[in-house]
Amino acid sequence: MSRQKFSPGALRLAKIAKKDIEARERYVRDVVKRWKFDTVAVHGLYSVEEALRFNQGAVVEPIFMSSSQGYYSADHMEAGLGYLVPNWCYSRIANPSLYYLEATMALIEGYGCDDLTDCCTFSSGMAAIVSAIEPFLTRRECGEKLNFVATCQVYGGTFQQFAERQQKDKGIEWRCIIDSTDPDEWRRNIDGNTRFLYGELPSNPGQAFFDLDAVTALAHEHGIPMIVDSTVATPALLRPLARGADIVVQSVTKSLASSGFGIAGALISRRNIVTNVRVPGMKENFAQWVKFLPGRDNGPNLSPMQAILSLNDIRTLRPRMDRLSRSAQRVAEFLESHPRVASVNYLGLKDNPLHALARKYMVLVDSEHDTGTKENRYGHLLSFCVDGSPKDTRDFFDALDRIWRATDLGRIKSVATIPAISTHSQQGEEGRKMAKIQPTMVRLCVGGEHPDDIIADLDQALRRIGSPKKKRAFPTFAAGGGAALA
Repeated sequence: MSRQKFSPGALRLAKIAKKDIEARERYVRDVVKRWKFDTVAVHGLYSVEEALRFNQGAVVEPIFMSSSQGYYSADHMEAGLGYLVPNWCYSRIANPSLYYLEATMALIEGYGCDDLTDCCTFSSGMAAIVSAIEPFLTRRECGEKLNFVATCQVYGGTFQQFAERQQKDKGIEWRCIIDSTDPDEWRRNIDGNTRFLYGELPSNPGQAFFDLDAVTALAHEHGIPMIVDSTVATPALLRPLARGADIVVQSVTKSLASSGFGIAGALISRRNIVTNVRVPGMKENFAQWVKFLPGRDNGPNLSPMQAILSLNDIRTLRPRMDRLSRSAQRVAEFLESHPRVASVNYLGLKDNPLHALARKYMVLVDSEHDTGTKENRYGHLLSFCVDGSPKDTRDFFDALDRIWRATDLGRIKSVATIPAISTHSQQGEEGRKMAKIQPTMVRLCVGGEHPDDIIADLDQALRRIGSPKKKRAFPTFAAGGGAALA
């Protein structure tokens, strides 16, 4: 990646390292890619041999709580800092604990993909999104009119990043796709200055969906990358890279790391992405290029502790998403039949207009090895609109007992929020209307509780609409800014 001149000693180390890297890639192609998804999620690339040679036989990947590494010699340091040999040098750039998570993320997102895939992790999902899009939005000449095409039905933070940070602050046009199922709308928004297509699949919270194969083909027809936020689906239900997309972003905070101990993000890319941006090294291995160059300079790195905490949750991703999806299906069917619910957005409902399209893509990975047939699963996020006013919606929300009121999703505990006053409040009424975020909409992420108990809580809260509110203890606010119930 670097054009600097290296010493003979550093170049000798680079030759040795090249053989090691090639051997590792052969191992991935010939061995790891033959494993089933669960095996990959449990082991990643952390082997018994590595544990015995480097980590005193530790069965679980260690947490490397150190800011930097030492080197054998000046040649080793030069080769390491020049990215000629595998190393981690400084934890703002890399760290062994991050590599364990990144290897596993690359493998599970690339499951079923013939190409090699790579990953770079970040301190949050938003950091991953910014790191994925900004390399394509550099102007080659002063005054160049750049644009990108993206769906408007996205997470509220993504909406703000596109509308405020890119369009308003930098003058880069966001061409909004209102109806992502309309291929002509995608096509007519692309021109010679378009740098990428972007979509959230399924969207948070409205469950918007589009034909990924068709939109990816359209992106490649114009020589630009397809970027997909697949946070809601996770690799257990959908792997866009295996369908030709170039880059996937994940808020690892959410369903991947269900315990909720912290925040993390990831960018996963296939080798040799499609792009009309000519930057040395960027096309060949986008995730690695981001990690070692813009990531190094911008510093959105993940902490080693959070990397291992996230990795530990990912080991059980497939069976967890299977169970939570089945619970969400039951909850959605209950809500659909409830007299105080006006509408339900869940792709697993057969009368959802996007159900047939979602069936094509959202399949529990390796389910055919369990049951003999591929089983559809639609995730554990859904949204619904209360049949009533915004005040009725707040009354229902306040009456929840077991379901947590929080701006979060993917937790092992069920969590609900009102997007219009929380996750999507900053984009304003016009932006919410465009993205179909109604003031009576409730977002619900179904957790690991028994679905009967989730349904019972929803039912009692819905039945309390119009009744006197339950008395709750008034929160006292601590000096640190937190709130504790008195």
